[in-house]
Amino acid sequence: MNGHCLVVDDDAEIRTSLAAYLQGFGWQVDAAADGGAMRQLLAQVKADVIVLDLMLPGEDGLALLRWLSTQPDAPPVLMLTARGDTMSRVIGLELGADDYLAKPFEPRELVARLQALVRRTSRGGALQDDTRMLRFGRWRFDRLARQLLSADDVGIALSSAEFRLLAAFVQRPGRVLGRDQLIEMTRAPGVKVNDRSIDLAVSRLRAKLGDTAREPALIRTVRGEGYLFDAEVVPC
Repeated sequence: MNGHCLVVDDDAEIRTSLAAYLQGFGWQVDAAADGGAMRQLLAQVKADVIVLDLMLPGEDGLALLRWLSTQPDAPPVLMLTARGDTMSRVIGLELGADDYLAKPFEPRELVARLQALVRRTSRGGALQDDTRMLRFGRWRFDRLARQLLSADDVGIALSSAEFRLLAAFVQRPGRVLGRDQLIEMTRAPGVKVNDRSIDLAVSRLRAKLGDTAREPALIRTVRGEGYLFDAEVVPC
């Protein structure tokens, strides 16, 4: 069994054919024709990945991506776009989509990409909001004290911006987070956050983690898309 996939597409023929194809590779599949049906299914089942068509009637795929980006336990999303629709693809990635395929596509490529997404995100599952101490790499992150702890228990204080940024990264390890998504996830009352402040906070956080922009080990830059926290995060 590969996992549980939720296919969201208004075309009934595509829903049926994709479900049959994925099931042939050992996937459990549910399908939804629109955003309302998607939300209803997500409330009932635990999906490992979502295949989301951006060209939905009414509430389109981009609007659903915005909603999914606010859900702490949302599964990774592979979006389906029209060939040549570069702008929607870029916006979708900035809003939190993890991968994309342009229609028409080879179904076998879809299977390979879904398997890669599940492998990448399974390294760090959804974390409970009340988990105080988390471990990644050679670091521990004390979310109550708002500090990093090195392997020899040396505490490194974090600024408010650095703390909010790291809290966002450890919540979704292995997933590309666009700047717009990070702005929403790190916004604080009375504090203005923009692309530049996100980049500066990333630079300062990298320095405290011993990372560099040239050879990052933890916070990787995904050109044109955002940042990816490349570590397994576990409670400790």
